[in-house]
Amino acid sequence: MKNGKGVVAAGHSITAQAAADILEAGGNAFDAALAALFASCVAEPVLASLGGGGFLLAHPTGGEPRLYDFFTQTPLHKVSPDNLDFHPITADFGTAQQEFHIGMGSVTTPGVVKGIFTVHRKLCRLPLKAIIQPACEAARAGITINDFQHYITEIVSPIIRSSPEATRLHATGQAPDRIATAGERVYHGAMADIFELLVTEGEELFYLGEIGGELIHACRERGGYLRRDDLSQYQMLTRPPLQLNYHDSLLYTNPPPSVGGTLIAFSLALLGKESLGNFEADSYPHLLRIARTQQLTQQLRTEEGVDRDLDQATSDNILSETYLSSYRDILRRHPGFSRGTTQISIADTEGNIASMTLSNGEGSGYVIPGTGIMMNNMLGEEDINPHGFHQWPKNRRIASMMSPTLVLTSRGEAIATGSGGSNRIRSAILQVLINLLDFNMPLEKAVEQPRLHYESGLLNVERGANKAILQQLFEVFPENRLWPQKNLFFGGAHTVSIDSSKRLSGKGDSRRGGTCLQV
Repeated sequence: MKNGKGVVAAGHSITAQAAADILEAGGNAFDAALAALFASCVAEPVLASLGGGGFLLAHPTGGEPRLYDFFTQTPLHKVSPDNLDFHPITADFGTAQQEFHIGMGSVTTPGVVKGIFTVHRKLCRLPLKAIIQPACEAARAGITINDFQHYITEIVSPIIRSSPEATRLHATGQAPDRIATAGERVYHGAMADIFELLVTEGEELFYLGEIGGELIHACRERGGYLRRDDLSQYQMLTRPPLQLNYHDSLLYTNPPPSVGGTLIAFSLALLGKESLGNFEADSYPHLLRIARTQQLTQQLRTEEGVDRDLDQATSDNILSETYLSSYRDILRRHPGFSRGTTQISIADTEGNIASMTLSNGEGSGYVIPGTGIMMNNMLGEEDINPHGFHQWPKNRRIASMMSPTLVLTSRGEAIATGSGGSNRIRSAILQVLINLLDFNMPLEKAVEQPRLHYESGLLNVERGANKAILQQLFEVFPENRLWPQKNLFFGGAHTVSIDSSKRLSGKGDSRRGGTCLQV
């Protein structure tokens, strides 16, 4: 792409357009990221909500990258499981199914609102009133449901149908008891009203005021964990990102206590000496090493218990040469050994880079009355509760797989990427980075290249590689599933880049309805 003011890749055209409008109005990448956040709540309500959490990896021009952590927090108090509203539903991906738990007992302390106001104070230059305007206009004008949004609402339809309020969030005004289909229009006037009220009254409205009061009342009456002090004591955190050198490029990603960044760094460190660029993309040696590395990374995750107590010291040990060497030996000795998140990536020509990942889980089914805010179900996701439900430590950041990532290459290029997809986040980001850094693929091809994902003994593979090569791979991994086409199961790595001449590139991942705009 030619030079301009900036480039954005996101999961919906409305989300991307909101960011583009703010860039056009003179905002920087961080103004645009917040505009996209608000718009994603309107256009992608299955994936984003003020009732969830997220991370922003920000690289301001002339400054050092910082990780802004506004992810969800486990409650301060425990309640007997017998008194909880906590029940399972099944999400049907077509080729695979996954069980989630919803209800008031699945809700954690949300962080998005705190993140918005903190990021705005520290990084933005436009007034928040201007930043929310594109989202408010879209909410009141209505969103035409596209094929992808209809598809994901069908996947989580048991959650949407679990309460009248949740159903109305995805219904037309004429048929409030029916989920809208592709081509129908949904209006979110209540969201627009709340956005404007938040700008006027500040974050206290959510954490200390009427909105938080409604949430806490519902938790008390209907079997949830949260109490007033959960909201009043929530803090947004800033950290230096996790750093890794890979083939003369410097990678920044999400540090502990989040898990995904360390696992991506571990995978890249294992592959760093494998010289993947000497093979053809999608060849047997390439795919075998990617699959095997994912298998070893899953083994590390299980053996080291990183989901429970990952701290900086443990992460440093995992990424030490002494530790890595034993896993590299395994990789060489045994070459044949047998969900709801959205990403926003933005670069502006002033040199600001933003990678933001947001999640509401799949949603708990509870919508705060009069707000359009569906609360998260993070305590009901098996992927981030691997040691069992209700076993979480109190008052801790949940160990997320979300991994907004920045890369500075030796060629002077800056890349912002990240992904949705629960446990598939790390495998999606890993493969996009390998495609860019080892195979020097154009950004568009690197994002759209077929992916694979290993988990729980099963190798999932997107169709695309040569049949004979896949047959070889499946002999090594007899427990496998070949997906007939690209699917949101494999993540959504919306990615942008800017080179040393300020030329812009970007690609919205088609697996999650992605779009890219340059202004």
